[in-house]
Amino acid sequence: MTQPTQSLNCHTLVIGGGPGGYPAAIRAGQLGLDTILVEGERLGGTCLIRGCIPSKAIIHAASKVDEMRHHANGAGEMGISLAAPPEVDMGKLRAWKEGIVDKLSSGVGQLLKAANVRHVEGWASFSNAKTCTVEAKDGPVAITAENVILANGSVETELPFLPFDDPDVISSTGALDLDAIPENLAVIGAGYIGLELGIAFARLGSKVTFVEMGEQILPSYDKELTRPVAQWLKANGVDVHLRAKATGKGTSKGKTVLKYEDADGKARTVRADRILVAVGRRPRTHGWGLDNMAVDRDGPFIKVNNRLETAMRGVYAIGDLTGEPLLAHKATAQGEAVAEIIAGHKRVFDPRAIAAVCFTEPEIVSVGLTPGEAKAAGEDVIVGKFPMAASGRALSMQADTKGFVRITARAGDHVILGIHAVGTHVAELSGEFALAMEMGAVLEDIAHTIHVHPTLTEATLEASLTALGHPVHIAAPK
Repeated sequence: MTQPTQSLNCHTLVIGGGPGGYPAAIRAGQLGLDTILVEGERLGGTCLIRGCIPSKAIIHAASKVDEMRHHANGAGEMGISLAAPPEVDMGKLRAWKEGIVDKLSSGVGQLLKAANVRHVEGWASFSNAKTCTVEAKDGPVAITAENVILANGSVETELPFLPFDDPDVISSTGALDLDAIPENLAVIGAGYIGLELGIAFARLGSKVTFVEMGEQILPSYDKELTRPVAQWLKANGVDVHLRAKATGKGTSKGKTVLKYEDADGKARTVRADRILVAVGRRPRTHGWGLDNMAVDRDGPFIKVNNRLETAMRGVYAIGDLTGEPLLAHKATAQGEAVAEIIAGHKRVFDPRAIAAVCFTEPEIVSVGLTPGEAKAAGEDVIVGKFPMAASGRALSMQADTKGFVRITARAGDHVILGIHAVGTHVAELSGEFALAMEMGAVLEDIAHTIHVHPTLTEATLEASLTALGHPVHIAAPK
């Protein structure tokens, strides 16, 4: 490495400009801390550039295509008809998606500037806990800080027998940058990333096949929640092979195929113009000098306490580096908290629950304990479930009526232990669910809160009333 051309000092150094790093830097700047943010790519991190935002843009576009296809060549249920099925220009779709990303990324830069945060563009490598060298475009920059916040994020897990440098094999990032819709798409992994993208491409017109090692799709969710998604996959001709193991790529009759072993151990193949590997993510802990920082590890992750402190004084870690759940909104909350901790505020990071959302068809929201998990923990529970088929708003917007909102509460004091939902647009209910959990709400708190009519939020109200034994819009449980 060449000698640094510039040396900088600061109070707080943030490594990573993703959903954890940039909020940490902005909040630190707002609190008057001399702050530098280092990021080697566009501001926004995986979530904004090649994850949450662009994938949801593609998912939204796919839903529009599917809706228009439904109304093509004849009037649908609403009396709407189109002259011909829709056509998709992937080039224009990519440009639209990238326009959203560019707008948000530039907005992050403006927010950092408004908070007086210095942005150093480049990749950092640490020689010790408080000193790093950034390979910037104008030459190396040495930075020394009193406090360091590590927000390096995570990377996609690669399968050694299906490397991402194979032109037929794509990661979730590659899936968002395809210049054409694959005629046949094989997806390895039926977790939330694989299902979100696989369903989107199925709606765009691909023949999609899932190969999943687990017993069910979305293995971390209970079957009652995943059943409507499985029903959508079956109804839309998406093949799902469970307890199946991908083994490699091959050719058959001159066409690319994915090789896998089925549930009985028999060798199988499936046609695959592209193979999407979506088997999870791992923390970005290699290649930037973590071993020189004397921090403790917790398996593949960095170990932190409830103040987000590592074993090295003045070094903090947030986001995907710190373990499950690997969620952008968790990283953002940690980023804001750690800035206040460094500034001397009395803060800890100790959420009661963190909501998770799968943007599948239909969507799934999960926060807190499921009925089974609560019972396994020794709780005596009551459960209230309200079907979307009884929601006027869901019916009027042609939402998936196989879904529901389900509330699990302790029988003795009615404290809510978990809220789960599956259905069209239920992701928008996640804030209410998380707030109820964080505030330690009881069933009566939700039941006595007036919910706007007609909205999907009424399903949460009705689920609480059902748990209390007196719902209004469905028959009372016996």
